[in-house]
Amino acid sequence: MTPRLVPLTLVLMLAAARAGLAQSTVPVTVPPATQAHVRGERFQVVSAVRGLPLGVREELQRMFGGSAMAIADPGERFQATDDISDPSLPTRRLGVAGCSQDHCLVYYERGGIAHVWHVVLFHWTPEGTRVEAGGIAPAGLRTVDELRTAVLSGRLARAGRYW
Repeated sequence: MTPRLVPLTLVLMLAAARAGLAQSTVPVTVPPATQAHVRGERFQVVSAVRGLPLGVREELQRMFGGSAMAIADPGERFQATDDISDPSLPTRRLGVAGCSQDHCLVYYERGGIAHVWHVVLFHWTPEGTRVEAGGIAPAGLRTVDELRTAVLSGRLARAGRYW
């Protein structure tokens, strides 16, 4: 049996549709009831990707469109520009993250031609994880409280094509 070749244009169209689907489902604003809940939560700092709940890591992986967790821990090397000197390095690096009893805030930088910062608010429980809000965030956020303020104040911009 000979393998079937799939036209490259079809593969690219499917990849774009998959990426577009993920993008269109992430709101940049948090509903008022969720805002009040998140505002009162106590977040604990998470200092490494492995410290995030499994459901949050899986959802990030889905958003990134990869089969492996393509994000470096804070301070580790990553592809900060489009000059790829080491293709084994991830294109994203965790900045700050924090989790409460049922929410996680994740702030990371994405390298490449346009170096941007993203923040994502996840609602997570042992039964499931979902994205509550996310988008491009201001650079230079350093604490979980700054992340929370950025997300709740509506200062996020739509993420575009890539997380």
